[in-house]
Amino acid sequence: MKVLVVDDSSTMRRIIVNTLARLGYKDVVQGADGEEGWKALQENPDIGVVITDWNMPNMNGLELVKKIRAEDKYADVPIIMVTTEGGKAEVITALKAGVNNYIVKPFTPQVLKEKLQAVLGVNEG
Repeated sequence: MKVLVVDDSSTMRRIIVNTLARLGYKDVVQGADGEEGWKALQENPDIGVVITDWNMPNMNGLELVKKIRAEDKYADVPIIMVTTEGGKAEVITALKAGVNNYIVKPFTPQVLKEKLQAVLGVNEG
């Protein structure tokens, strides 16, 4: 399954990609902002999950989520928001926009694994 990682920080993208690789998700597409993420999603119809930052230039993560959710063909693609925005209001805003799960930075690989399994419906065992 292909994963789309969108974050304006190349360091954060590398951390997420490395964590995904350790979890067995080696097919990863990256974008440095919402516009690149949107383009990557359109060019890769087999993307199974989107992991996006909130605060990015050009198109932020919330705008990207709304754009994805406005398209019927992406209705079932799980989206995880990874951000420093940890306030309750921000979490609610993201969930209302269509985010399936939410991770506050900094996070551990275990947290990413759990959230990924939750949105994909994967059970360990």
